[in-house]
Amino acid sequence: MAKAVILLSGGLDSATVLALARAQRLTCYTLSFDYGQRHRAELEAAVRISRHLDALQHRVMEIPIGALGGSALTDADIDVPEDGGDGIPVTYVPARNTVFLSLALAWAEVLSADSIFIGVNAVDYSGYPDCRPEFIGAFQSLAALATKQGVEGRPVTIEAPLVALTKAEIIRQGMVAGVDYSQTVSCYRADERGRACGHCDACRFRRQGFIDAGVEDPTRYQAS
Repeated sequence: MAKAVILLSGGLDSATVLALARAQRLTCYTLSFDYGQRHRAELEAAVRISRHLDALQHRVMEIPIGALGGSALTDADIDVPEDGGDGIPVTYVPARNTVFLSLALAWAEVLSADSIFIGVNAVDYSGYPDCRPEFIGAFQSLAALATKQGVEGRPVTIEAPLVALTKAEIIRQGMVAGVDYSQTVSCYRADERGRACGHCDACRFRRQGFIDAGVEDPTRYQAS
């Protein structure tokens, strides 16, 4: 059976990607990162999701990119806005997906995996430059050039199955694939119990996605 490394944050999109990979009958290895983010609720969700969707192995890697600052997701002195506004929002973590994919590529080579799955989305992507198809294509070229598997003519493929989907389409596909969205945490300001704030960009995109999909929102929200 072919192997895949799945980048699993614990949020809605990455859980859907894992379910879609499992639906392809791939042996899935899930990878999460403790990078200095504001809360650990997503990391705890990733453990639950990995078990629920039968990943063969789940790993959490600690990387210090949060120590560099520059993002509201890693720097307590920068407020998480309730409206992302124009341009690239302050919730963008510099080079995050580049670092994540690089480490996933290393593990994929160790495992002799065929693919890496990432839940980036260019429709509801909030202005993040590392969630665009152009970025995925560029990293695919890197994977072919910079690895033993690539040089030998069997490069790891970078799969981004959600990149052109709306949030509603993602949710519908995930429901069919067996995702329990009550297990996921997407909020930038989730509390220690994993309850969502209901106001940040991530919450607004998520809530509207369930509305547009015609699916009841299972998200646990903090008391207002």
